[in-house]
Amino acid sequence: METISFELEPGRDHVELNQLLKLVGLCDSGGGGKQLVASGQVTVDGAVELRKTCKIRSGQVVQLGTTRIEVGASPT
Repeated sequence: METISFELEPGRDHVELNQLLKLVGLCDSGGGGKQLVASGQVTVDGAVELRKTCKIRSGQVVQLGTTRIEVGASPT
């Protein structure tokens, strides 16, 4: 399993799920991220997430297939 660490931008407390998938390179666009989420392939903290723009916050774990994304806050 591949694990990707993603840090939120300074001053931000969340990133939208579809944008997170794009930012870590699991899809080419936010629209591609929306399609992945809608297909039921993405989990957040172990539960299938179907809300494309779900707010992902520090401490949450997103998984797509064998890729795990650990979201953290940027150091201040």
